[in-house]
Amino acid sequence: MGALSGLVGILKRHTDNIGCPMPGASVVRRAADAITNLAHENIPIKSRVRAEGGIPPLVVLLEAYDAKVQRAAAGALRTLAFKNEENKNLIVECGALSTLIQMLRAEDMGIHYEAVGVIGNLVHSSLHIKRQVLEEGALQPVIGLLSSSCNESQREAALLLGQFATTEPDYKARIVQRGAVPPLITMLGAADSQLKEMAAFALGRLAQNRDNQAGIMQAGGLQPLLELLQSKQGTLQHNAAFALYGLADNEDNVAEIIRQGGVSLLQEADLIVQASKDCVQKTIKRLEDKIQGNVLKQILYAMHSSQATDKTMQQRVAVALAWLGKEADLRQSFVDRRGLDVLLELLTDQRRDANSHKEAAAAIFELAKKIPATAAIDCAPAEPPSHVYLGEKYVNNQTLSDVTFLVEGKEFYAHRIALLASSDIFRAMFDGHYKEKEASIIPVPNISFRVFESMMRAIYTKSTEVTSDIAEELLRAADQYMLDGLKHLCEESISQGLTMENLTETYDLAENFNAPQLGRRCALFALEHYVELSEGTPQSSWSQLMLRMMPKLKSFLTEELVKINVPTTPCA
Repeated sequence: MGALSGLVGILKRHTDNIGCPMPGASVVRRAADAITNLAHENIPIKSRVRAEGGIPPLVVLLEAYDAKVQRAAAGALRTLAFKNEENKNLIVECGALSTLIQMLRAEDMGIHYEAVGVIGNLVHSSLHIKRQVLEEGALQPVIGLLSSSCNESQREAALLLGQFATTEPDYKARIVQRGAVPPLITMLGAADSQLKEMAAFALGRLAQNRDNQAGIMQAGGLQPLLELLQSKQGTLQHNAAFALYGLADNEDNVAEIIRQGGVSLLQEADLIVQASKDCVQKTIKRLEDKIQGNVLKQILYAMHSSQATDKTMQQRVAVALAWLGKEADLRQSFVDRRGLDVLLELLTDQRRDANSHKEAAAAIFELAKKIPATAAIDCAPAEPPSHVYLGEKYVNNQTLSDVTFLVEGKEFYAHRIALLASSDIFRAMFDGHYKEKEASIIPVPNISFRVFESMMRAIYTKSTEVTSDIAEELLRAADQYMLDGLKHLCEESISQGLTMENLTETYDLAENFNAPQLGRRCALFALEHYVELSEGTPQSSWSQLMLRMMPKLKSFLTEELVKINVPTTPCA
């Protein structure tokens, strides 16, 4: 400790006539530097310097004639102030603030770098000092340092502004009014990652003020903040995410965020820390909550007015509305304003890249999920006007049987009344002029006995077990005999077994045997697994399959979207 006393003594002996060249300037500078090194991350020594009376002479030496002495004194005070409340209070009490603020305007980069560093450590976690610094006029010179050629000073100034922004609510607006936003946005594009990090930090704090949110957007802050989400640094991502969360709070910004592709970029960001992920999810939810009323009108106008001039913007809007639009607005957005056409065009346009196709597929699938009718196939058999279900006991039962079918050489006993009520085909067969009308035994070719028995069980009981091994053949039979309820059961069973390998074959089946709900499920499966399917299938084959599927999917979705908000007629 004797060395420390000696160092402080050197400082004290050279505090007179500081406005003139100092004979022992180099000795003083080395003494201050030595104190800096000794006190670095050493709390006891920081306290000892204060006890030895080292802080007052360091404050005096801030005004030394020699610039190197000024820098050394500021460097020592910076270290002594770091996380030490007693030292901070004493530095302020010794009148350092006014000198430090003047040093912020110095042409010497070393001087203003050390000065802004001292102020940063003084105000950290000390609200009363922060207020005093601002009252003494530090704001404007700190903002001026954002345009300094010294990266370190820029970084410290941005950090300090972020801290100032939390002092009082009106300081957020005051900082922006004095011109801080443009240089901060410029810093977002700097090569130095620390500069970008501190600029995003400051903008994030400023963006928690409603008026500032619009100003940051107008100054071009949105796109660089969105781009920072793609960085590989967790802190940088988080600062950008927090700033974007603030910007999304202003209704006037929502349409622009969507027009610039913000929704997709937020969704696709590969974020490192959980806090950033949570912040982005809150931002997306904030956007979703605001898409209504005038905000929705702005967004729809952008989609409609950009049709001829800006396809990319139009598609960004349609994608965002698919994800964030409310069910009550889907018809207006996707039918009346043709948003569904925009998404389908994006999906099938071969001039667009794979990522655009993927984005469109995900958006259409999300839109489909919002329509209740797409959730599952209606498996309840559609009952004809007059229906007769004789029950399980009469399936292939000779009791009261009045017609026999011959299937694979086996007799199957049936009852005309049940068949007549089941479908138009059987009604024509037994009520028309066909030979089967009078026949007592009717041969049935091209169908297995097991499938025929399952079909008849559906006719007699309104249900039947459709196992995967007979589902396709049973679907053919249901189509042949126009048994819609049974067809729905088959569609459900087959759709449960959809895979990337059998998708094309299954869609062919749906088309060949008029199974629209199965076709729809194939299309939704293709959208849900778009990436895997597109990567595992030759491009020409995959494109052709999508082109085949989309018209029917469009027709179905349009029909369902039109039903939204249409009041149902109450039952009499």
